[in-house]
Amino acid sequence: MEQRLDYKLASPEAFNAMLHLERHAHKSGLEESLLELVKTRASQINGCAWCLDMHTKDARARGETEQRLYLLSVWREAPCYTERERAALNWTETLTQLSSTQDAPDEVYEQARAQFSEKELVDLTLAIIAINGWNRLNVAFRTTIGEYVSPYAKAK
Repeated sequence: MEQRLDYKLASPEAFNAMLHLERHAHKSGLEESLLELVKTRASQINGCAWCLDMHTKDARARGETEQRLYLLSVWREAPCYTERERAALNWTETLTQLSSTQDAPDEVYEQARAQFSEKELVDLTLAIIAINGWNRLNVAFRTTIGEYVSPYAKAK
């Protein structure tokens, strides 16, 4: 598919607003590995190839295993995720699919609340909001995929 437009050039102000959300998530204290799983899972749900390319490369460069990335779409059945990661993934799926979940069910919230402080849960929610925004920008404008190089990759 051909890229429709480059949203970074079309509206640098909008791009910078999104970057501020992203920076907050990374400065929040939440584990980078957890954030990469959340970003990857939301991107799978939203069908965002550009974000999947980026976040799987970043996750691998930061030490994530291939197995955990391959099993992410079936995380409920896979034993390789912690309870904290499971709570974050469930919260991610719920907030990413609000149109089908109709709300954030109490049991999903309680699972997340058992693993995250109030501040962490707000920061996690903001990270989910951010990746859903990035997904929508990249899907809407068909950002060209494949050329992303992770800044976390070790030089060869």
